[in-house]
Amino acid sequence: MKQKLLLASAAISPLIFAPVFADEVQPIGTGRPDHQLIYEVIQEGLSALGDQSEEMLTGAYPAIHLSLSQGDADYTAVHWVPLHNDYYNNSGGEDVFVRAGPTYTDAMQGYFIDKATADAHGITDLAQMQDPEIAAIFDTDGDGLANLTGCNPGWGCEAVIEHHLDAYELRDHINNDKGEYFALMANTIERFEADQPIFYTAWAPNWINSVLVPGEDVVFLNAPFSSLPGNENADTEWEDGRNPGFGANDNYILINRDFAEANPAAATFLDGLRLPISDLNAMMARINAGEDSASDIRAIAHDWIVTNQDSFDSLIVNAQAAAN
Repeated sequence: MKQKLLLASAAISPLIFAPVFADEVQPIGTGRPDHQLIYEVIQEGLSALGDQSEEMLTGAYPAIHLSLSQGDADYTAVHWVPLHNDYYNNSGGEDVFVRAGPTYTDAMQGYFIDKATADAHGITDLAQMQDPEIAAIFDTDGDGLANLTGCNPGWGCEAVIEHHLDAYELRDHINNDKGEYFALMANTIERFEADQPIFYTAWAPNWINSVLVPGEDVVFLNAPFSSLPGNENADTEWEDGRNPGFGANDNYILINRDFAEANPAAATFLDGLRLPISDLNAMMARINAGEDSASDIRAIAHDWIVTNQDSFDSLIVNAQAAAN
C-alpha cells in the first residue's frame, strides 16, 4: 500500500497530532449523493487518523462486493444486512470481508401509495392489486396494470420486488418499473403534486420520506405474508402486526479483510462509527433542498461531526489506541 507523509487533519478540535505516514484508502460506493454523506464523515475520521482517501470508485452492488473481495477497494459504507447477504456470500463471505458497525439499525422499506387514493378506495394491502379495478388506478402506461416505481436493476430491493411479484401472484397485475430510482421518483412526486395516484417503494434513511411523508401524504401497504428470496423462514412482520414485506436492515461498513487486519486503527474507527437514521434523514433533506454540490455535501457531513464532536473525538482516540 502506498504511503505519504502528511499532517493529520484537524477535524477534531481538541486533539493535536504529530506527522504520520498516511495510508491511501480506496473507498467504493454507488455514487449517490445521499450515500456520499456517510463517506464524507468517514473520510474526515480517516484523515484525522493520518489516512488519505483515494477518489471514489463506483458501481452496482454486485460489482462493489466483488471489487472489495478482490482487493480493488478497501471498504464500502453501504452494506445492508440481510438485504445484501447474497452479494456478501457469493463474493467470499467472512473469509474476505469484515463487517464493521452497524452504522445504523432498523432501516425500513416498503410499498407506498398516496393516502388520498388509499382512503377513497379502502386500499390497505398489496394483494388488492390483484383486483383489476384497483390495479388500473395506478396504471400510467395504458396497459391496465399498476405501475410500481421500483428499484435500480442490481439493487437488493429489486431482487425482493421481483420475488414478491411471484410469491404474491402479482406478476400479471403490476409492472415493476426499473431504472434510475431517483429520476423515476421525481416523476412520481410530480404525479402526486398533480393529485394523481402514485405507487412506489421507498426505504429509510431517504429524503423521499421528507417529501412524501408516511402517514400524512402516503401510506404503506401490508404484504400478504412474509416472503424473502432465499429465506424460507422470513419474518417481516412488525410487533404491531403490520407487515411491509421487507425485512428491517442494519447498515454495516464492509471492509476487505486484508485491509482491516493491516489497518487496525481504520478498522476500529469504521466499526465504532454510528450515524442514526434520524440524523441521516435530516442531512439528506438538506441535499434535496438544494445543498447538493460536492462542497455542500462535505459541509453537511462536517456539520454533523461538529454537532457530535465529543463522541467523534472519543472514537478517534479509541482508534488510535487500537494501532498501538
